[in-house]
Amino acid sequence: MSRWRRRGPSRLHSASGWRSGRATPGIFVGVTCIGSFMGQFDASVVQLALPHLAEIFQVRETVTSWVALAYLLSFSASLPIFGWLCEQYGRKPLYLLGMAAFLVASVLCSLATSLPQLIGFRVLQGLGGALLGANSISILVRASGKERRGRAMGIFSAAQAVGVSLGPIVGGLLIGSFGWRSIFWVTAPIGVIGVLLGWLILPHDEGKGSGRFDWRGALLLPPALLCIVLALSQAADWGIASAAFIGMSVAGIVLLALFILYERRTDSPLVDLKLFQSEAFSLGILAVLLSYAMLYGMFYLISFALVRGFHDAPEVAGLRLAAIPIAIGIAAPIAGSFVNRLGATTLSLAGMAICGVALLALSLVALEPSPSRLFGILALAAFGAGLGMFVAPNNSATMGAAPQALSGEAGAMLNLARMLGVSLGVASAASMLAWRMSVIQDARTDDVIFYGHPILGAVEASFVLLFAFALIATLCTLKRRRLSSEDSAPLRSGDKA
Repeated sequence: MSRWRRRGPSRLHSASGWRSGRATPGIFVGVTCIGSFMGQFDASVVQLALPHLAEIFQVRETVTSWVALAYLLSFSASLPIFGWLCEQYGRKPLYLLGMAAFLVASVLCSLATSLPQLIGFRVLQGLGGALLGANSISILVRASGKERRGRAMGIFSAAQAVGVSLGPIVGGLLIGSFGWRSIFWVTAPIGVIGVLLGWLILPHDEGKGSGRFDWRGALLLPPALLCIVLALSQAADWGIASAAFIGMSVAGIVLLALFILYERRTDSPLVDLKLFQSEAFSLGILAVLLSYAMLYGMFYLISFALVRGFHDAPEVAGLRLAAIPIAIGIAAPIAGSFVNRLGATTLSLAGMAICGVALLALSLVALEPSPSRLFGILALAAFGAGLGMFVAPNNSATMGAAPQALSGEAGAMLNLARMLGVSLGVASAASMLAWRMSVIQDARTDDVIFYGHPILGAVEASFVLLFAFALIATLCTLKRRRLSSEDSAPLRSGDKA
C-alpha cells in the first residue's frame, strides 16, 4: 500500500488504517458516499425526465435516450484510463477533480438551450463520474482496512441505493414544480459539500509516478467499451439480429481481444491483467455484473408491468418501485457488518436465495390481478433485500481477492462491471420482453382486461432471464468458496476479510 501522509486534519496509520485524530473511518466512508449518491441520484432522475425532455425539445424519446446514453458511454470508455492515472498520480486530487467536474457539468446541463448541448454536457458529466468511480472504492478500501471493509462496502452500496430511491421521488416533484432544469441544480450543493470535505479530510497518497502511459492500449480499450456498451444499450431498438447490433458487437469483441493480446506483451499496461489471474477476483467481477443486471432488469420489467399492466401513473409506479432500492439501502450495510462473522460466501448465497424466492413470488402470485398490491411491494422489497445481502459481501470479497498493489485498478474494474451490468440488464430485459410480447397474442394495451393480464404474463415469463442471472451468480459464489478452501490466500482476503 502507498504510504499515506497527513494532509489537512486527517491522520492515517500507515499500516492498519487508523490513528486517533479528527478523521474517523466513518468520515472517510461518508465522503466517498457523497460521490456515490450523486451518481446514482443523477442516473435515476435523468431516466425519469426523458419523456419530459422529448416533449420540451419536440423529438422522439429514442432521441432523448442519448441524454442518458452519453453519460454511460463516456463513463465506461474513460474509466480504465482514469484508473491508471489515479494509480500514477494519487487519488485525492483526481477524486476532487472528478467531483468538481461533475458539479460544473451539472450546472451546465441546467443551462443547456438545446438537446445537442445537453448531450454534450452529459458527456462531461460522465467523465467526472468516471474520475469518481476510478477512485471511490480504492479510497474506501484503503481507509477502512480489512476488518472494516465489509461494513464500509455495505454503507457505500446503501448510499447508491438511497440515490436510486430518491431520484424518481424528488425528480417528479422538481420537474412538476420547477421544470426539468431543476433536476441538475439539486446536486450542486451536495457537490460543493463533497469537494470541501474531500479537500479537508481525504488523505493524500503520492502514487507511483513511474509508469509509462500505454497509448496503444488507450487507443484500443475505450473504443472496445464504447462498441460493447452501445450495442447492449441499443439492442432493444436495433434488434439482436440487426446488422447494426451484430456489427457493433463484433467490433467491440475484436478490439477487446486485440487489447488483451497487446496488454499481455507490454511492460506498462493500461490495465494490469494480473488482476484477472486471480480466479476469485474474476468470478467476483462477473457476479458484480450479473447482480446489477438483475437489478436494472427488474427495474425495467416492473416499470413496464406497473405502467402498462396495472395502469399506474408514473409517479405512483416510481413510489412502488422504490421498495427495491430502499430495501437494498437497509440490507446492504447490515450484511456488510456481518461479513467478518458469517463470511461473504454465506451471506451472498443467502442473498441470492432470497432473490430467487422473491422472483417466484412475483411470477406466481404477486403480479396476478387478485392479490393485494401490498404483497407485490413486499416481494419487491424482498428482492431488494436479497440483492443488498449479496452485493456488499460480494464486493468486499472481490476487492479482498485483488492484489493490494492493484486495489485502485480493481476498484475501477468493479465500477466498470457495474455499468456494464446496468446496460446488460436493461438491454436483455427489453429484448426478452419484446420477444414474449410478440409470442402472446392480443397483448396490445387497448385489448388488456383483468388489469393487463397478457402484458403481465409477458413480464412474468421474462423473469426467467433474472433467474438465469441469479443462477450464474450463485455458481460464481460457490466456485469462489471452493477456491477459498483450496487456497489460504483468497480465504484470508476474501470471505473472512
